[in-house]
Amino acid sequence: MAKGRRSKTGITGKKGATVDDGRDKSADQPAAGPGDWKAARAWMAGVASATLIAAIGVVFTAWYTTSGPDTIDHIRGEPPLTVGHVAVDYDERPLVLREPVTTPADRAILLGRGADPADVAAMLARHHVATIGDMTTTVVLVGNRSSLRIIDIKPRVLTRAPPAQGAYLNPGSASGQTDTVELIADLDRRPVRFGTKKELRTPYFRTKQIDLKRDERVTLSLSIVGETAYYEFDLVATVLTADRSEEIVIHGPGGVPFRLTGPASSYRTAYRAAGYGGGWVPMPTDQTCTTSDKC
Repeated sequence: MAKGRRSKTGITGKKGATVDDGRDKSADQPAAGPGDWKAARAWMAGVASATLIAAIGVVFTAWYTTSGPDTIDHIRGEPPLTVGHVAVDYDERPLVLREPVTTPADRAILLGRGADPADVAAMLARHHVATIGDMTTTVVLVGNRSSLRIIDIKPRVLTRAPPAQGAYLNPGSASGQTDTVELIADLDRRPVRFGTKKELRTPYFRTKQIDLKRDERVTLSLSIVGETAYYEFDLVATVLTADRSEEIVIHGPGGVPFRLTGPASSYRTAYRAAGYGGGWVPMPTDQTCTTSDKC
């Protein structure tokens, strides 16, 4: 039998078969160099970074979905509740101006026919127009948080003075009655609180609140009465968000206070609606509303 020849890795027998000589083969493998370790570290760092980014993404998505918009709005100073609309019902109601109309420009608007409604509204506002005895205002509130609760709304009296008597404006078909409203407040009573028509003395928000979510709306029809004085007031809503209360001030149309006056014993001037085409014409002051039952 021919003897096998020794190779570098073992003994080669017949037909080129290799026979293990029992030596450690790892010693014959090339050692890992600095480049191999750098590549391994880079790969491990990449895997760790990808895992961390994915985890952060999941946490951020969950946070943003639940609290992100609220936090951003809070940082920006956005109120939790916004006023979408506010209006006072002046239609077919006797009105009183606190100051008489004396300037030529304003008298031209008051007495002229076909005056621009915006000019008429501005003229009335300049003379502190007020309804007599009671008023109805519509307020639309819009939620600006993922969850909020209106825990109170109350009138805040800014000015209290004797009843206005500058000029009386008679629309010609006033009844002095208002439609059924959700809430009512009496400015002549202290403290001033909203109640219901049936339970005026019981504060409405003592047992009931209004819950809103982001972009949800609530429409309030608010009736305010006052017969003993001239009042200027706004509305203050107390809003609870994330266990933090905040006050939101609701102004009247045009950003001015709401105005209400009791009937005066007499008026310096008086006008009635001129009919088609708009404007007013002078009328006798003894035909004006001077008592609550006449208003």
